[in-house]
Order: sequence, then structure tokens, then C-alpha cells
Amino acid sequence: MLSVVILGVTLSLLILLTVFGNVLVCLAVCATPRLRCLTNCFIVSLAITDLLLGMLVLPFSALLQLTNWPLGPTLCNIYISFDVMLCTASILTLLAISVDRYLAVTAPLRYSSLVLPRGVAITMASVWAVSLGVSFLPIHLGWNTVDGSVQNRGPGEERECKFALNPSYVVVDASLTFYLPLLIMCWNYLCILRIARAHARRIIHAQPNLNNNNPSSAPRQLTSVTAMALREHKATVTLAAVIGVFMVCWFPYFTLFTIKGLRNQDYPSAYPVVLWLGYINSALNPLLYAALNRDFRSAYVRLLRCGIPGTFNCRTRMRLYFYPFNK
Repeated sequence: MLSVVILGVTLSLLILLTVFGNVLVCLAVCATPRLRCLTNCFIVSLAITDLLLGMLVLPFSALLQLTNWPLGPTLCNIYISFDVMLCTASILTLLAISVDRYLAVTAPLRYSSLVLPRGVAITMASVWAVSLGVSFLPIHLGWNTVDGSVQNRGPGEERECKFALNPSYVVVDASLTFYLPLLIMCWNYLCILRIARAHARRIIHAQPNLNNNNPSSAPRQLTSVTAMALREHKATVTLAAVIGVFMVCWFPYFTLFTIKGLRNQDYPSAYPVVLWLGYINSALNPLLYAALNRDFRSAYVRLLRCGIPGTFNCRTRMRLYFYPFNK
């Protein structure tokens, strides 16, 4: 009994941290002019995905972990569909982020013409459309089960809530929504790393020439040359760390997911562990932004100070950020 209570408290704290942290990310971007850029639109989309996971999936996953499923097969399948949809949306959003960073580093002069608000909006809409299509559709049509029937609807399954898998569904789903995007992301960041090193070498070699030609203007020229590169480098490092943590958290789950589907075996002890390891990723992303990006860290501090009684001026400034034209 004590172990169940400890587990329930731990899972509840994780859910609260996930919801609070990702609400903070969304507010930070909305309330901080320096954070309002196209790249951070992807960050907000990822935070919304994690927030929805914390609100719509994690409470039911915790309930299922602590007791038998009490809500019937229909709500069970809806819950599993949301789980698959939001996980897929996270992966595809991270893929979009890696492509955005690749364009920013490989084509910096054309980046502003290649990455436009309309294109970002279309990309985000496509991410959610694909995520919806690979989750609700197969699960509610029985494409994921061995016999083609809708899962959790057989006799004696009123108290169960299981994600049924067949080999073809597992191969297609895992390949298209995890392994292939993961390979593309890794390739993009390897290319980015190679280009970033080449840029650093060119800057180092350019410094003696600038000093010899015009010593008085050399610092200013170096500053203008490196300012944008450093800004893009910081954004790339932050987002690469987000993808790295995502790999560590979700790779064990998709490995077991693939083995489970191909062998048609249950792993009742290991499966919840790797599943919740994946869920932890949604709580870690806001912490990564704070640890690796000064602008996010400062925005968090301002927002948290606004929650302290007596900070009237702070709240007034935040209202001006959100409603600059409100009279």
C-alpha cells in the first residue's frame, strides 16, 4: 500500500511539473519580445504538445498504472489515440526543428526568404494532420490488431486497456514516425556540426588579417561577423540538446515497442518503465531551455516573480507585453 502511495505521489508531481513547465514556456515566448521568432514557433508547438500530453494522457496513464481501467473500452481507445498522436507530433516537430536549424546554418543569407511565417504555419498544420492520421484512424479501425478487430472491445475486456499491436503496424508506425525522422535529425545535426566548425576556423583565420589591415576597426568587424553566428550557434546547441534528450528518453520505448509487436509478446514489467521514461521527456524540455538559453532563463525569472504578491509593476509590464494596443 505504501509503495502505491509513493508511486502515486511521484507520478502526480511529474504531471504537475510537465503542465507547469510547458505553460511557462508558452508564456515566456509570448511575453518576451526577444523570444518571438519563427524558430520559437516550433518550440511553442512542442510545448503545447507536451502540455496536452500532461493534461490528456499522463493522468490516465497514472490511473492505469495504479489500478484497473475503470472508464470502459471507448475512452481507453481515445486515451491511447491521444498518446500516439501527441508522441508522433513531438517527433515530427523535432524533425521540423532540425530542418529549420539546418537551413539557418547552411543558408544563412537565404534563411529569411526560405523560412516564412506561412511556411511555418503549413508545416505545423501538416505535423498535426499526420499525427492525427496515424493515431485515431488505425486504432479505431482495427489496423493495429492481429485479427483486424478494434482493440479492447472483446468479452471480458471491460477492465483492461491495452495497446494491441501486429507486426505490419509496428514496422510501419515505428519506421515512419520514429526511426526515419531520427536518422534525418541526426544527419542534419552532423552536417550542422561540420559547417559550424568550418565557420569557427574561418573566423579564427580572419582575425589576424583584420588586425593587420585595420587594427582600430577589427573588433567591430569581428563583432558584426560573429554576432549572428553565435546567436544561431546557441539556438542550435539548445535544440540539439532537446533532440538528444528526446532520443535517450524515447529510444528504449520504441525498441521495446518494435520487439513487442514483432514477437507478439507482453512485457508487463519493462513496458511501463520505458513508457514513463518517455513521458519524463515532456517535463525535461522546459528545464533544458532554462539551462541552455539565457533568454528563456530570464523570461522564466520574470514570469515567476510576477506570481509573488506585491509585484504590481511586473504585472503591469506583462499586460503591456500581451496587450500592447489595449487602452
